[in-house]
Amino acid sequence: MIVKLEEVGLKRNGQWILQHINWEIQKGENWILYGLNGAGKTALLNMICAYYHPTVGKMEVLGKVFGKSELGGALRRRIGLVSNRLQQNLYESDSAFEIVLSGAHASIGLYESPTTEIRNRAIDIMQQLGSLEYADRPYNSLSQGERQRVLIGRALMLNPELIILDEPATGLDFLAREQLLDTISQIVSEDTSIIYVTHHVEEILPVFSHSFLLKKGEEFSSGYTKDILTSKNMSSFFSLPVEVIWKNERPLLARKSSLIEN
Repeated sequence: MIVKLEEVGLKRNGQWILQHINWEIQKGENWILYGLNGAGKTALLNMICAYYHPTVGKMEVLGKVFGKSELGGALRRRIGLVSNRLQQNLYESDSAFEIVLSGAHASIGLYESPTTEIRNRAIDIMQQLGSLEYADRPYNSLSQGERQRVLIGRALMLNPELIILDEPATGLDFLAREQLLDTISQIVSEDTSIIYVTHHVEEILPVFSHSFLLKKGEEFSSGYTKDILTSKNMSSFFSLPVEVIWKNERPLLARKSSLIEN
């Protein structure tokens, strides 16, 4: 079991941010976490990464039971997180290679000399992701798409059991987005589960067999992606008539004849 939440709720500053969350992720399953801005996606991710603890309900991540197991850094070292919030904390003068290397210690910056084994692993990962050609360039000189590949490389350094991609395509143009999605397809493994967070259905790849829809802090529906992303269910989700069109095993969202920017 990778993630198990039973009737989980989270209250912050006297307000319920999340309520009635039930979610199970099995090893090797790849999930979409879908919700509009303000739905509670970030709060849910913060709980999975043990930055927040649930106010009510039972929660288990990677075999660690919240309230019974020691969490914190030990758990987060088993989770590869790619997020814009992380990007803001990095030392932008570090090279792309140094950023990837720092993932071996789950640190911001390098505070000890990496071993030959770690360096070789970083090289192999960057080659796999197509980012080795700019390994020596400062992080702040990279395009947004190149930065995201570097962050994915950093996340892979510790062989994580769970990878969380928090809206990685934000700010990318069509070509850069598709190139990044191709990169994400390459890291899919039976040994690792992925949670891909988005509010754009056109980013959903065939590898994401399951989807969890979050609306106003509550679970709206979850299950197999093709069962969840139907015209009927999404019309109910948005409270207006929409059509889900599948093309090349990927969905598009439309209202009448016009694509909806979601």
